[in-house]
Amino acid sequence: MDEPLSPSAAPSAHHAGPPSALARNLVVGTLIAFVVASNLGNLFLSVLVNEHPAVFIALNPQNRSLALASGGLSAMSFYVIGFLRLVGPDPLFFLLGRWYGDAAIRWMERKAPSYGEMLRYLERGFDKARLPVVAFAPNNPVCLFAGAAGMSVGAFAMANVVGTMIRLVLIRVFSSAFEGPLGSVKGFIGNYRWPLLILSFVLVGLTLWSDRKGGRSGVGDLARMDEDIAAAEAADVTAPGAPEAE
Repeated sequence: MDEPLSPSAAPSAHHAGPPSALARNLVVGTLIAFVVASNLGNLFLSVLVNEHPAVFIALNPQNRSLALASGGLSAMSFYVIGFLRLVGPDPLFFLLGRWYGDAAIRWMERKAPSYGEMLRYLERGFDKARLPVVAFAPNNPVCLFAGAAGMSVGAFAMANVVGTMIRLVLIRVFSSAFEGPLGSVKGFIGNYRWPLLILSFVLVGLTLWSDRKGGRSGVGDLARMDEDIAAAEAADVTAPGAPEAE
């Protein structure tokens, strides 16, 4: 049997919610903008990676995007743009975790089932390794969990910044070491940019359709976060065996 979480590691079962509707809308609206930007980066990869690499990683900072664009950017441009774009969503998900507590974790598990196992693992051991976990994988679910688990702002910021910088350095080194193969890939993309652009639209469209069919939507899920959390909590209250309200 797993040991229970210590109080400092357990996400709060009760949440106060955002301090105001304006604060909530600013955070969620910014995250939606990041989702849209990532989709645009995927759509226009073939016409951006060679001619506008800075714009490309500003839209979509996935590891593959950073590796492909690195050779076309100065070190300053790569690190500054890459760092700001990677770090941008992290404090916002941390805030959502702080505001919604355990409800935010359950919401993430429902909307991103592939992260469910990761979140359950974090629930078992986050208190013992919170700094290395955030530094090693400062992705959306981890940042959300860090906020819900009550991690201090200073510790979160330090781990997030250090981890992001290490990630960028490693990608830059990788890109330099494999400059030849990556250059060939970029050459192929440049030669077939228009057919690849059409293919990108088809693939992104299929991905969005598949997500929607599965009840998931990056933009819609964020926009309806409050309603989904409220509905889930109401279902828990009315479920058989739920404690009656006094």
